[in-house]
Amino acid sequence: MPVRKDASGRRSVQAEVEVPGSPEEVWEAIATGPGISSWFVPSEVEEREGGTTVSHFGPGSSMDSVSKITAWDPPRRFTAESPEDMGPGTPSVATEWIVEAQSGGTCVVRVVHSWFASTDDWDKQFEGHEHGWVAFFRLLRLYLEHFRGQPCVPFQLMGAGPAPAATTWDALVGPLGLAGAAAGQRVSTAAGAPPLVGVVERIGSSEHPELLLRVEEPAPGIAHLFALPMAGQVFLPIRVYLYGDEAKAAAARAEPAWQAWMAERFPAQ
Repeated sequence: MPVRKDASGRRSVQAEVEVPGSPEEVWEAIATGPGISSWFVPSEVEEREGGTTVSHFGPGSSMDSVSKITAWDPPRRFTAESPEDMGPGTPSVATEWIVEAQSGGTCVVRVVHSWFASTDDWDKQFEGHEHGWVAFFRLLRLYLEHFRGQPCVPFQLMGAGPAPAATTWDALVGPLGLAGAAAGQRVSTAAGAPPLVGVVERIGSSEHPELLLRVEEPAPGIAHLFALPMAGQVFLPIRVYLYGDEAKAAAARAEPAWQAWMAERFPAQ
């Protein structure tokens, strides 16, 4: 969807998804630290107007996104503003989250990014945000369908390799034993790889490689693997969300195994 523009100079992009759950249950998933961490990235939220939200996209504070809550109306709407979130000199961004109840026990979740600018300099970056939300909303729907309200222990991993994306992606999924996986297929990782056993919920296109799995080992949860070309490299984020009473112990075993496996195949440059 192209960037929307109005006469005041306000520009915006938005994405939405319909998910199961009451407005209160959906609000818990999108407006609290534990809820957001259960399908997005590890996050903290001060649940009030004037509070701060912090999302951790990677190790170190340089990978944090920090926003101030400017509107707070649970379980319907909140807005948070991020100054220069994409770097020095970039416009402040207001991000609005809206929950709209539907018939049949579902809600529509809508996220709107808006900013003021007199040029098109940042339009493509914000269009990328929109596409990114579409991918994360698949995780939100899976979480609310299968793991709603359960305690979650997430962990993130990162590898990187040279372009093209298909080559580096193959270097990940080949040794994992997941190359050629199809949606709906039951899969398990190869001998010597960290254990993942579950069902493929989605595969990406050859231009945008991705695997979304609903797993039962190392514990019930979700695993999301994808390739992200950026700055001449291809990054390989892996996000694992484990749920239930055994999630903490399972993550304590699985995360070091994954870190060692990734470091061996994708050593830091």
